[in-house]
Amino acid sequence: MEKQPCTHVLLAEDNAFNQKVALAMFKKLGLTADIANNGLEVLDKLSQTPYAMIFMDCEMPLMDGYQATTKIRAQEPNNAQRIPIIAMTAHSSPEDRENCLTAGMDDYVSKPFKIDELQTILARWKPT
Repeated sequence: MEKQPCTHVLLAEDNAFNQKVALAMFKKLGLTADIANNGLEVLDKLSQTPYAMIFMDCEMPLMDGYQATTKIRAQEPNNAQRIPIIAMTAHSSPEDRENCLTAGMDDYVSKPFKIDELQTILARWKPT
């Protein structure tokens, strides 16, 4: 498995418009990204490629972001470095944020997000 630079992320998003917007922001911030359209694709891509972090939509077909995150966390060895998973959702209540964190996600950004919010998330979680 080829090691990817720390600027390579996984975008889990099923909406084509949202994918384009996020990819354009990632590019402006010097990131490259692979896309997964659902949680099953997330698990498949993660088994093949190491990512610096995952931006995870919560509501996707076949397997949602909550289920995918739970599976990722269950597969991580206890001594392994935990991959940062950032929830992306249109739901913005404190309860929604808590649901994301309870599922094992590390942070949360509500859609539509702005590039400065993305920069803040990256500064907080991007490995050095």
